[in-house]
Amino acid sequence: MTNNVLIALSCGTDNPNRSTRALFLAMVAHKEGKNVTVFLLDEAVYLAKEGLITNVKAATGDSADDHMTYLQAHGVPVLVCRPCAESRRIFEQDLVDGTRMGTAVELINLSCDAAVISL
Repeated sequence: MTNNVLIALSCGTDNPNRSTRALFLAMVAHKEGKNVTVFLLDEAVYLAKEGLITNVKAATGDSADDHMTYLQAHGVPVLVCRPCAESRRIFEQDLVDGTRMGTAVELINLSCDAAVISL
């Protein structure tokens, strides 16, 4: 059994429940001592753009921004699909602290050595 967890998220502001839940699961996995990486794809890249995550909340009331803040504070890698972001006119300088552009090769390599949760 691996100690690595990859959260692959493809929804963002368009589905606040799933996007908040994914960041929550990443936080929980980190608190459980797992090596966590979050990879944002498709609409999820909006969560890494400065200022857009602040109003994303789940029906339960928890905030995606609170979970992202935890991940940032604890150095959990959050990778943003470069082609997904750039096609939405989001560039490296637009990203919040603690996030960086990533590639499909990185996603594949991470997924080969991790338990993968895809939302």
